[in-house]
This record gives sequence, structure tokens and C-alpha cells, in this order.
Amino acid sequence: MASISSSETKSVDSGLAVGIAAYLLWGFLPLLFNQLRHVGSTTLVADRTLWSLLLVGIILIVAGRTAEVRAVLRDRASTLRMGVAALFLATNWLIYVYAVETNQVLEASFGYFINPLVNVAFGMVLLGERLNRVQVIAIAIAVVAIAIQAVGLGTIPVIALTLAITFAIYGYLRKTAKAAALSGLFVETLVLSPIALGFLVFTFIRDGNFGPHADPYTLFLLMLTGPGTAIPLLLFAFAVQRLRLTTIGMLQYIAPSIAFVLALVVFGEHLNATRLISFGLIWLSLAVYTTDSVVRRRRAALATPPV
Repeated sequence: MASISSSETKSVDSGLAVGIAAYLLWGFLPLLFNQLRHVGSTTLVADRTLWSLLLVGIILIVAGRTAEVRAVLRDRASTLRMGVAALFLATNWLIYVYAVETNQVLEASFGYFINPLVNVAFGMVLLGERLNRVQVIAIAIAVVAIAIQAVGLGTIPVIALTLAITFAIYGYLRKTAKAAALSGLFVETLVLSPIALGFLVFTFIRDGNFGPHADPYTLFLLMLTGPGTAIPLLLFAFAVQRLRLTTIGMLQYIAPSIAFVLALVVFGEHLNATRLISFGLIWLSLAVYTTDSVVRRRRAALATPPV
């Protein structure tokens, strides 16, 4: 068995810690979106885009890293890949905000529970990643859980499937793009910003006023969508470049688990027996996969000769 270097181990450790932080932040985002239900999903996504662009731009200038953005923009292939990733990301945002607005947070969390399976499929088919026997068992448990969930819904979970697929595509494009976390996110939001700004200007002209932006408290909450969007995405981009897609996929369970609890405790959504069983199996799948990953990493560390 090939040993893992100390630098590689530290890279994985940092990626794991940052990835967990990203998903924790994502898990609590519905609380902010719920306070902005009156704004509308499209307006909210437009604001998320523009405030994120502003925040990331300031960070780049202060850090003296604007040259990275110019390097990405000069690479036509990277720019195209980032632009496509941005479109999938915006679609994911729209669907998720719509789910929160329409009291479908449980289905949204179901979608992000499906996402790891799509990540695993992408990792195996597109990146040549392979699973060991225990990991296959963990994924099989998750498949059963998702099948039970689909039967319990009694219909095709369009919101869930759309969320899962769009974010998996974004994750793959982000992992394979030649761009650092910060500059990459700036390019993504830069691509979306003309559309976002155009939509807001259109609504201002159509309505003859600034709408929800005229209310100071609402405007403050909309401004918070900038760091609420940019910070976890930056953390995600950092983590996805240091971890396997299969590992990223299993970390994905953190955010929907938090959203699951919020849906029941805060938003008052109903949980039937079928959904409870399926969620229980998914958490079991996570426990199996995580335990195997920890055991394998400890063995690898023991097999690494001291430097």
C-alpha cells in the first residue's frame, strides 16, 4: 500500500475541516432566506450575486490577488467552464430559495441527501475514483433510503432532483476548473452579475420604486446574503480541490441534516413515518462511510514513515 506524505495528510485534514465548516454554514442559510420570503426568489438570487461580487472583489483587492482574476479571464477554457458552473449554481440557488419560500424545506434537504450519490457517480465515471467494499455498502444504504423517500412522496421529487443534479455538476466543474477558490468565485459572480443587475433595474423601472430595497431592515438582510453566499462557497471551493468527490459527497449530509431539523422545529413542516425511516437510513449510511474513512486514514498515517 502506497504511503501518504505528511503534506498530503495536512492538505486532506485542512480540506476536511473547511468542508465541514462550509456545510454547517449552508445548513443554517434557510433561517436567513425565511426572513426574506417577501422579496421573491429571483430578486433574492440577484442580490446574492451582486453582494457576493462586491465582497469577493474587496477581498481580492485587499489581498492583492487581482492578477489571479486576470489570469483566469485570459484562459478561454477556464472562463467558459466557470461561466457554465455559474449558471448551474444560479439555478441551484433559485430552486433552493423557492423551496424555502414555499415551505418545502424537507424536500430540499432530501435533494441534498441525493447529491452525494450523484457526486459519487461523477467521481467514478469522470475522475476514475473507486470505492472499497465498506464504502459501497454505505452508498447502497443511501440508495435504499432515497428509494423509500421517493415512494413516500408519491410523486417525482422535482425540486430534490434538480437541486442534487445542478450542485453535483457545479461541484465537478469547480473541481476541474483551473482557478483558485477566491478568484474562481469572483469570475462566477462576475458572469452572473449583468443578468442580476439587469433584472433588478428592470423591476425598479417596472414598479417605479426600489421595492423591498427601500426598507432598511430588508436591505440589511439582503446585504447579509453576500457573506452568507460567498463564505461557504469559498470554503467549498477550497475543500473540493483537496478532497475526493466521494468524500465531499458524504460531507454533503451535514447541511440537509440541519435543514431537516429546521424544517420540523422552526418551519413546522410535517414528517411522516416513511420520511423518518429514510432519513434514519441515510444517517446510518453517513456513519458507515465516515467510520471507514477515519479507519483508513489512521492506517495510512501509521504506515507513513517518520520524516
